[in-house]
Amino acid sequence: MVALLDTLRLAFASLAANKLRSALTLLGIIIGVATVVGMMALVEGLRARVDQELSALGADVFQVQKWPFGPNHKNWKLYASRKNLTLADAVALRALPSVALVGAEAWEVGPRVVSRYASTFANQILAGATPEFLENNNMTLAAGRFINEADLLDARAVAVIGFDIVDSLFAGVEPVGQEVIMRGAVFRVVGVFGRQGPGLFGDSRDNLVALPLTVFFANYGKTRSLNITVKARQPELMATAQDEVVAMLRRRRNVAPNAENDFELVNNETAAEMFNSLSQTIAAATVGVCLLSLLVGGIGVLNIMLVSVSERTGEIGLRKAIGARRRRILMQFTAEAVVLSLLGGLLGVGLGGCISVVARELFGIPTSVPGWAVVLGLSMSTLTGLVFGIYPAVRASRLDAATAMRAA
Repeated sequence: MVALLDTLRLAFASLAANKLRSALTLLGIIIGVATVVGMMALVEGLRARVDQELSALGADVFQVQKWPFGPNHKNWKLYASRKNLTLADAVALRALPSVALVGAEAWEVGPRVVSRYASTFANQILAGATPEFLENNNMTLAAGRFINEADLLDARAVAVIGFDIVDSLFAGVEPVGQEVIMRGAVFRVVGVFGRQGPGLFGDSRDNLVALPLTVFFANYGKTRSLNITVKARQPELMATAQDEVVAMLRRRRNVAPNAENDFELVNNETAAEMFNSLSQTIAAATVGVCLLSLLVGGIGVLNIMLVSVSERTGEIGLRKAIGARRRRILMQFTAEAVVLSLLGGLLGVGLGGCISVVARELFGIPTSVPGWAVVLGLSMSTLTGLVFGIYPAVRASRLDAATAMRAA
């Protein structure tokens, strides 16, 4: 134990004697470990945010879409050639025995919203909705009411707005009953959504305006595919409801018996699988970057240790002359390489933690550094020091005492 402590003391003393050289050598290791820790913290934060987002689509709700969920550009021409999903499709699905609610939605990046008091910036999120929108998307109201069947059938110019729009247009004023203008059309505010907070990437979900779907069609065009949301009568009937929806839509859309569906079903499992696949790709790329950085750092460790052996030839010869064994010399220089790399790993963990904090504060992502990422980063940095430090250590241990002292 005394010998080990003495070896570590000598290692720290040697590194402290060459601070700048040691610091430059550590850069590759610091960058590699910080990349692993920082990226894994971001992935964990995004995973937590995805779980939060998926809670909006409950265990008994799924969506039918024309396009696949998530990024998929491989067969975009095939998807574009599919028939649009229509309001008539949604109405037909309401007759299925395992289905409780069926809603239809259309989405648009909307214009500025103007009131008699102020106006918002552009790029509000605009939704054309049926009355089922609120429950199927697990949303609430803070004031007023939501769109009803009469609004839909009579194409009434009414709107339900989010808190961002309330804050911009009606500060200190009761919004329900007020009028807003979008692209020259006037709408009466009948309700306010409950506050939802930031979305997956820190964007606000409270800049939403919902209109009756028929009004949306009249103002923004109806030649588009709708998203259809389906709520099963009970969570345990989810699979049955999906089978019934698939069978009904295949009949309505004249899909051949052996052909694939020309629409997509999206539920919590679909979104979770997509994110897990994406996170695995990110993790693999991150480890690749880490390994490359550690290789560069390892070469730096190898170089500095070879220089250290050359500079301390006389010291090595003197220690051997007074009785130091080869094993002790080997342990000393190996310990110096490992300590140097481990120090880089610790600094990398600290930098990765800082990246996590910055992402949380600036973008609202609930990042958290997973323990396994810290262990992985420190293990890889320690292994780097061991692998790249062993050759200089062996070379130092094999120096002949007399020859080393003459060369000093």
